[in-house]
Amino acid sequence: MFQPPPATAAWQHRDARAGFETAFLAVTTAGIQIDGWVTAVEDGQAFAVGYEITLDPSWHTRRARVTSRTPGRKHVVELVTDGTGTWTVDGTRFDSLDGCLDVDLAASALTNAFPVHRLGCEIGECADAPAAYVDVDTLTVTRLEQRYRRIEDDGARQRFAYAAPEFDFTSTLTYDESGFVLDYPGIAVRAY
Repeated sequence: MFQPPPATAAWQHRDARAGFETAFLAVTTAGIQIDGWVTAVEDGQAFAVGYEITLDPSWHTRRARVTSRTPGRKHVVELVTDGTGTWTVDGTRFDSLDGCLDVDLAASALTNAFPVHRLGCEIGECADAPAAYVDVDTLTVTRLEQRYRRIEDDGARQRFAYAAPEFDFTSTLTYDESGFVLDYPGIAVRAY
């Protein structure tokens, strides 16, 4: 069980990109409203991503509006879901996202908190958590297969072996008492 989320959180992005992410959260009986921004440089290119994400009280994504700014381009995409795995992207039904309960923003360390809160895994348990994945540069939305396996805690901090096979990526993610990523090796560390 996690403590309630903080009103603000921030991550320093490093290694894969250099930058910063800041998020502001409002928790109500209707769910959680998150407003955040990532500004960074990756592969020699500066970008900024703003996001507004609405979660229901069970940490299911219900809506995400993402704005991406790169040199010469500005994109906006809006995802809406019923909370049971049916999605629309900019008003068009996306069958390929059927069964996804989370949005995963490529530029965000925060979005890795959503499935961990929902899954409630005990040590040794693992769960698949496919997500609606939003690419930073183009705001293309695709299905991302993910797996979280809870491994031995580090004191009060939960740890998960994370895998995204499409990217041939694995990592050990460490979470704080509120279920937010503290350390995402090669990607980001919690700054606040």
